[in-house]
Amino acid sequence: MRMIDIIEQKREGCKLSQKEIDFVIQGYVKGEIPDYQISAWLMAIYFQGMDDEESGYLTKAMLESGDTIDLSAIEGIKVDKHSTGGVGDKTTLILGPLVASMGAKLAKLSGRGLGHTGGTLDKLESIEGCSINLTEKQFIDQVNRINIAVSGQTGEIVPADKLLYALRDVTGTVPSIPLISSSIMSKKLASGADVICLDVKIGDGAFMKTIEEARKLSRLMVSIGKAFDKKVIAFLTGMEQPLGYAIGNRLEVKEAIETLAGDGPKDLEDLCVEIAAHMVYNAKLQPSLKEARQIALENIHNGKALAKFYEFIHAQGGKIGALDTFVRTEHVIPYQAKKPGYVQSIKAYNIGLVSMHLGGGRETKEDTIDPMVGVLLKKKIGDKVAIGDVLCEVYANNPVGEEIIKLLDEAFAIGDSPIETLPIIQEIIA
Repeated sequence: MRMIDIIEQKREGCKLSQKEIDFVIQGYVKGEIPDYQISAWLMAIYFQGMDDEESGYLTKAMLESGDTIDLSAIEGIKVDKHSTGGVGDKTTLILGPLVASMGAKLAKLSGRGLGHTGGTLDKLESIEGCSINLTEKQFIDQVNRINIAVSGQTGEIVPADKLLYALRDVTGTVPSIPLISSSIMSKKLASGADVICLDVKIGDGAFMKTIEEARKLSRLMVSIGKAFDKKVIAFLTGMEQPLGYAIGNRLEVKEAIETLAGDGPKDLEDLCVEIAAHMVYNAKLQPSLKEARQIALENIHNGKALAKFYEFIHAQGGKIGALDTFVRTEHVIPYQAKKPGYVQSIKAYNIGLVSMHLGGGRETKEDTIDPMVGVLLKKKIGDKVAIGDVLCEVYANNPVGEEIIKLLDEAFAIGDSPIETLPIIQEIIA
């Protein structure tokens, strides 16, 4: 078998066999196939695609390239969640404690943020003393004890994905549905959960720009999950504006706490309640989705979910003091409306870039994050505004330059007519 033949087959749109895909992945991980040939193969996939069976073969080959987490020592059905990346996406901080308070076992390996989207690990590390470096034993023991643990990847989980993603990032082949699906699903399958909920973002601040693209990706990931005897549910959710109001690590932790106390943004609460209901129902802890939704709402408003959040943070070494002093920056700068009307759109991508430029995100993996900085929206799509109304507040520890103001000017569109907003969850595929 030769790599050049496999590249040419895919270039011509031919279907690859499981043996051929195994040959590529094993050879690349071992260092036997050079980057330039893998780059050509990735570009051929980008243009010619893969069918569902090929995507399943690729997922399996990537999954088998390294370690997998054995969660059999955790009692009951294990649940997990993955987001394709969004601005203001603090869902895990709310959803995890919420489902844990309902009796579900959430064992989650999370990642860091890069570019305009934030990572769960960065948000947790913004909390004083909070550790995300759990050993496999600590991870499993904590889930058995309090129903929830979140950690960075332990061991060599899916090394093929790390190698392929680094190459995709520099060869223009990131937005390929077979490559995205195999990347996500190989890591989720390696993490060992039985029920996997996928939050597939759509819009300006997301990889998937249209609902058609998101639907295609979701159907493929659900199909791959079925092939591995896992229950996978995909939620197609809007990212035309940031999720909630807070963007930035500590700002998002604070908003997560407020949401768990029953005082959070409606879009964020709606999303977390619906995903929680599906997790708990599919973990066979409630007889119907309706009853699972009801208990999720009750636990947000009766203090049980919030108590579980603090138990979770404490278990991982974290300490949170008074919320009114939790976020401290040198400057809090109001950004005001320059015309009256109704907010028509808020470009999530621009708001994410503002947070990154302030120091709240990374342009490269080596960048250091300032946990305090970010953006706090004061208006959302559909809100009426007058000249001078504050659209958002910028939390900064350095002077705010023209580049940030320009990004904000381009982020907010204000028109004369009221606008209806779409529900946060636009479709569910299972």
